[in-house]
Amino acid sequence: MPTTAPISTVPTASEVRSAFLRFFEARQHSFVPSSTTCPTNDPSLRDTFANAGMNQYKPIFQGTLDPTSSLSGIKRATNTQKCIRAGGKHNDLDDVGRDTYHHTFFEMLGNWSFGDYFKAETVAWAWELMTGKKSRGCYGLDPSRLYATYFGGDKSAGLEPDLEAKEIWETFLPPERVMPFGMKDNFWEMGDTGPCGPCSELHYDRVGNRDAGALVNMDDPEVIELWNLVFIQYDRLEGGKLTKLPAQHVDTGMGLERIVSVLQNKDSNYDTDVFTPIFDRLRELTGCAQYHGKLGDDDTTGVDEAYRVIADHIRTLVFAITDGGTPSNEGRGYVLRRILRRAVRYGRQKLNAPERFLADLAPTVIERMGEAFPELLDNPQRVIGIIREEETSFGKTLDRGIKQFESLAEGAKSIAGDDAFMLYDTYGFPVDLTQIMAEERGLKVDLEGFDRAMEEAKERSRSGGRKDDGGTKIELRAEQIAKLNHLNIKPTDDSAKFAGKDLRATVKAIWNGHNFDDHADSTIAGMKPVGIVLDKTNFYAEMGGQVADTGEIQVTGSNPGVFKVEDTKAFGGYVVHIGRVPRGKIRVGDDVMLHVQPKTRRLVEANHTTTHILNFALREVLGGGCDQRGSRVDHEKLRFDFAHNEPISATDLEKIEQIVAHQIDQDLGVYSELAPLEQAKQISSLRAVFDETYPDPVRVVSIGVEVAQLLHDPKSEAWNSVSVEFCGGTHLTSTKDAQSFALINEEGIAKGIRRMTALTGQLAIDAHEAAEKLEAKAVDLTHVPPAELEARYQEVYARVDEVVIPAVRKHGIRVYLTKVQDHIKAAKKQAANARAAEAQSLATGLAKSAAESDDPIVIATLELGSDRSAMAAAMSTIQSECPTKPIMLLSPDSESGRVGLLASVPKEMIAKGLKAGDWIRETAGIMGGKGGGKPDSAQGSGSDGSKLNQAAEHAKAFAHSKVQ
Repeated sequence: MPTTAPISTVPTASEVRSAFLRFFEARQHSFVPSSTTCPTNDPSLRDTFANAGMNQYKPIFQGTLDPTSSLSGIKRATNTQKCIRAGGKHNDLDDVGRDTYHHTFFEMLGNWSFGDYFKAETVAWAWELMTGKKSRGCYGLDPSRLYATYFGGDKSAGLEPDLEAKEIWETFLPPERVMPFGMKDNFWEMGDTGPCGPCSELHYDRVGNRDAGALVNMDDPEVIELWNLVFIQYDRLEGGKLTKLPAQHVDTGMGLERIVSVLQNKDSNYDTDVFTPIFDRLRELTGCAQYHGKLGDDDTTGVDEAYRVIADHIRTLVFAITDGGTPSNEGRGYVLRRILRRAVRYGRQKLNAPERFLADLAPTVIERMGEAFPELLDNPQRVIGIIREEETSFGKTLDRGIKQFESLAEGAKSIAGDDAFMLYDTYGFPVDLTQIMAEERGLKVDLEGFDRAMEEAKERSRSGGRKDDGGTKIELRAEQIAKLNHLNIKPTDDSAKFAGKDLRATVKAIWNGHNFDDHADSTIAGMKPVGIVLDKTNFYAEMGGQVADTGEIQVTGSNPGVFKVEDTKAFGGYVVHIGRVPRGKIRVGDDVMLHVQPKTRRLVEANHTTTHILNFALREVLGGGCDQRGSRVDHEKLRFDFAHNEPISATDLEKIEQIVAHQIDQDLGVYSELAPLEQAKQISSLRAVFDETYPDPVRVVSIGVEVAQLLHDPKSEAWNSVSVEFCGGTHLTSTKDAQSFALINEEGIAKGIRRMTALTGQLAIDAHEAAEKLEAKAVDLTHVPPAELEARYQEVYARVDEVVIPAVRKHGIRVYLTKVQDHIKAAKKQAANARAAEAQSLATGLAKSAAESDDPIVIATLELGSDRSAMAAAMSTIQSECPTKPIMLLSPDSESGRVGLLASVPKEMIAKGLKAGDWIRETAGIMGGKGGGKPDSAQGSGSDGSKLNQAAEHAKAFAHSKVQ
């Protein structure tokens, strides 16, 4: 067996990682870089994270790998996979900080066999690496401290014990240290569905010189699992059924943090050089006490637990955000928000940490881990900025939330569900954070009550399922793909999909969702969808954000069979045309003619090509950091998600739209060509999707310059003005065919992620025309008579949100309308001042007459409409002349038919029994209105102006009855 470089007596984490990889590379394993922690192309991990090293290899295990994938042909692989277990089936979040070996983020060292070697080689190599001499690049562990487990079988699942693994282990270990366990411990499954199989684990006794068998798999910190060797043999289907995979595979995983603690002779993962630099920096930032490694009741201050939680959580945040995750209120984003807020709370409350300490801790992780994971070094300021922004946001409510919790907990026996929800809804406390704080006080949280309160306030879909008739998904899994291979049916030749022209083909298989049929007809398939597999196709299967083609498949010859294609999907190289048979019959072996729906295809192509131009324009205006985070292209619109930390200004939006429109007007050719992956990566202007695995050769799409020219001189700076992307989708032949472009919306969808929505073709033309009409209406407001201006303004204002128009032009109309609104306000103010002056003038005469009158009551009617400020001005004028008299003013409004009322009563008259509030209510009641106020001042209104005189007479009579 080949030797590798020796490792130190007490190796660093970096040495341990490198030794593992070198060991397996020396045994013909290809190094495959870690996949992202935030996969976008795996439905089973849509709302969680990559939780195991095998995630990216799942298509290989299932037999569904696209033959053009860069993983195609690999038989052996090794790497260190970034893993996050903080949600879903594998969730270690609740244990973090409370023990010494659970983490939300960890590295999983692994080696894989894809239908190559199996149990014998896997066990032998595991034993050699673990117990071999350090001088030969192995770990040199004491064999007497190792225990192996194997799957003991499960009768209820119809699974026999894995005696083969048992016998292999017993060639290295005595039988009493080879132990059987059940499904929970020794049957590995990555989720509710997917590849799975029996496993063998290697456990290590930190103490030694004893029989520790009784402590294996007992979650004892002194006897820990180091390495899990999984023998992938089955595929778990929805509903729980197990089916055998077409080939047997190996998937092993060893936690780097645990093996490092053993090799550095530390009792805790947190005492190793994986975490100590983070601890040192945390102490610098907070000035807190030194870490002592205390657990449970011994950790009386909670300081040590805080160290562990924060150090673990900052690693998770840095890696997840680097990989495209962002804190939010949904899915994995919500998990990240919980993690960040837990860390902030521990820091602020247990370590007295300053604001934004977590963001200041992030560079330590980036510096320490950047060599092994260079993606951390690509844009660290973005990661730090997102953490800082989220940390600052939570910090605004944290202290108040803690005080509120303490108030709720004082003297309580538990935290009510409604209160827990209030802490979440008002102060941003995730319920698990409330649980932690409650447990510290010996309290429990009513989680059922919390869930009930949440149900009414939260609308979050957790199903993630697809809608299918009859509950049957038309898809091919490993079993069906293996059967097609067995029948010598080759993967579909889909090279004609880029042209989309009519194509002749032959039906090779018909899948009804349960089994393969020899035919489908209008009586059966007309009711439920089926899947047709052909030898070749011109239909595009949904991929990379582009929707699938629809159309029609017609049987040639005398058979009138027609198959309506409603969807197209690819599984392991086989393109499945999903649809129904509305007429006739379609059989295996039939020759057919394929017709892609041409109008829909052209609209999709226009949107896809324009998406590339938009991606280019974003780079031109915003710089190279606005990496793509997703896209969706259909026949109606294009949607593009990208990394950016703030809203795009109207000026930049206009520049972006102009660049796209200019490239469309230039009638640029759109070129595509297959090229060697490594060579294509060298093109200086290349824009590639974040976290995408590309085939080799890869398809390069260039706008304006032929691909061969780019490859001839890939480093040329001239290409910086060219849109170049890796893309497997369909495109226009010329940008001119897109006709027009309208960027209709720009919004934030998560922290650091923006989304643009745009139109092309006739829809874009319509949007610009609609904008022109609305702009004209806005300009016309300058000619509208003052009496009609406000109503006409409201009409135009409402249309801005109703009509689909470009975002830049919408912004311009709103700016213009703001000026109109300012004009309306100024006119209203001027009119109000005029009315106030008129009111004062009228009131002056009334005041003099009232002052000279012997009547102790002043009741006056002024034509001031509904202008309360004018009435107040009139009241002030009369009061100055008649300070000892009660005064009531009535102001009819001819437009509304209502009457405004205002009353003032001096102290002397209040003492006699006349109160302004009663006076107003009495008077307003005569006119079917109401009002009220204080004894000295009140106001109200009447709804029936025809009774104005009657109300005035009643007001005088009521007042006289009180003051005489």
